[in-house]
Amino acid sequence: WLLDARGLRLTALLGAGLNGLGAWLKCASLAPDRYGLTLAAQTVCAVAQVFILGLPSRIASVWFGPTEVSTACAVAVLGNQLGTAIGFLLPPVLVPNTPDDVALMAHNISIMFYGTAIVSTLLFFLTGVVFEEKPKYPPSHSQAVLQTMPPENYSYKQSIINLFRNIPFVLLLISYGIMTGAFYSVSTLLNQMIVTHYEGEEVNAGRIGLTLVVAGMVGSIICGLWLDYTKTYKQTTLIVYILSFIGMVVFTFTLDLGYLIVVFVTGGVLGFFMTGYLPLGFEFAVEITYPESEGTSSGLLNASAQIFGIVFTLVQGKLTTDYSPRAGNLFLCAWIFVGIILTALIKSDLRRHNVNSGITNLDVKAVPVESPAEPESTTLKMQSAL
Repeated sequence: WLLDARGLRLTALLGAGLNGLGAWLKCASLAPDRYGLTLAAQTVCAVAQVFILGLPSRIASVWFGPTEVSTACAVAVLGNQLGTAIGFLLPPVLVPNTPDDVALMAHNISIMFYGTAIVSTLLFFLTGVVFEEKPKYPPSHSQAVLQTMPPENYSYKQSIINLFRNIPFVLLLISYGIMTGAFYSVSTLLNQMIVTHYEGEEVNAGRIGLTLVVAGMVGSIICGLWLDYTKTYKQTTLIVYILSFIGMVVFTFTLDLGYLIVVFVTGGVLGFFMTGYLPLGFEFAVEITYPESEGTSSGLLNASAQIFGIVFTLVQGKLTTDYSPRAGNLFLCAWIFVGIILTALIKSDLRRHNVNSGITNLDVKAVPVESPAEPESTTLKMQSAL
């Protein structure tokens, strides 16, 4: 709603500002008796994430043309994965386990907290200085059409209703939630799974997590480039889903072989496809829901991912603790297989691509706009094409 009502700039400033605020609150919680403040600070950072996660597809659509929009979305999603990768890598280095020297541990934690707060504050100021709402001229025909629609004709409530009436989007909503929720669950429980079969390998568990995320960053970029080149949204999404399922099955049955190098390889393959799916889901949703707002569709996708992520983490964690990591992973394999079936059922109606290509089979109405900056022939051509 905030993206639609107040735009990109305010949403980005809120995300960066709250993240900085949460980071400084953590600095104020540097004492054993301030756990409540630590929890409150983490909650503020979690709320900040909500504003950030919905930005990639909206920024890509508003600022980039048809031949680069999917790559732009993938790069924006990559930023989130880069933060996760740093989260796997830096904390064990900055705060080594020193149970015999609590004072040293407190000092190391303070360095990590203050460093994070300074970086977060710098990012907030950079956002305020360089972040603009939209370019002077729309980068695509589909954006030009949306900008001619009067704001008073837009209803956030009606947009939500329209999205839930869109059967292909509902199928994508569930399948995206399953895939991303499974990735969240694997990432959260990875350390527990590794340590169960490889005692004392906490550091390598972090490295495997880093491998998972870095491989996913590569996958995101490749998938974005591929979409811009081919526009094969459903086919690519389905293939990546199937390969993620195969990767999850292989990871499940090779985890207990006793060879950490195998876990590094299978974890990397799993991350490559599961994270590569993230920009695919965002962009596919924008295509099949146009002219509805990208912020609304991506917001619903993120909500679905969080819900499935919470449920999957709780259930997989219980199965892993009570039985074995294999039981928890097989639970995820079953759900990912369901996601494959749902993805196969999605009808691929590329509405945004059709508008950009000048195809006229869409029920999208352009409102005449008198603009001295735009030649009359361009305006008439836009209206006739629709």
